[in-house]
Amino acid sequence: MDLIKLKIIGVSYTQAQTGAYALILSEDEGNRRLPIVIGGFEAEAITVGLENDIVPPRPSTHDLFISLLDRFEITIKQVIIHKLVDGVFFSSLICERDNIEEIIDARTSDAIALAIRFDAPVFTYENIMKKASYSDDNNVNEPQAEDKNWIKNFIKEQEPKEDVLKNLTATSSKDLNAMLAKLVKSESYEAAAKIRDELSRRK
Repeated sequence: MDLIKLKIIGVSYTQAQTGAYALILSEDEGNRRLPIVIGGFEAEAITVGLENDIVPPRPSTHDLFISLLDRFEITIKQVIIHKLVDGVFFSSLICERDNIEEIIDARTSDAIALAIRFDAPVFTYENIMKKASYSDDNNVNEPQAEDKNWIKNFIKEQEPKEDVLKNLTATSSKDLNAMLAKLVKSESYEAAAKIRDELSRRK
C-alpha cells in the first residue's frame, strides 16, 4: 500500500474529558486531518518539540533519546502509523545505521515527539485515513471515518475507569484485573499503575 505523508498541525485540548488532548495531523497533499487522542505528558513533549524557543533546563526523555541516537550515529528515517485498533494507533520508527535499517515499535505519541526532534517525516496508510480522518473542507468537526464519532466514543470509554480509580477498594479483584488489561492495551500506564498497586496490596 502507498504511504500518505502527514504534517503535524499541533495539539488541541479535548473538552470532553479533563486531561485529554488531540494531536492533529494533516495529509501533506490533501485536506484530511487525522486526530489522535493523547495524554497530558505526551502533549507536553510534542508541544515542547514544536516550539523551538522553549528550551527545558534539563533534557527530557525524548531529548535524551535523540542525544543517544546522535552519539551512536543512528538516524530516524521516518515514522509510520501502520495500525488502528479500538481507537489506539500503532506506529513504527524506521531507523538506520551504517546503511542498515531497523524497525522499532513505538507509541504513536512517542514516535511523533521523536520525529519532530529528528525532523523525520511521518506517514500512514489510506485505510487508516479512511477510518479515522475528517475533512477540513466544509465542517472541521465532521469526521469522514466509518465510525464518525470514534474520538467521542474513545473518550467516553475512559470515563468509567475514572470512577473506578476513585474507589479502588470497593472494586473486586476480577474487575480490577479486567480494567488493568484494558488500560495496558490503551497505553494508559499511569492509571494502570494505580490498579496494579491496589492488586499488590491485596496479596
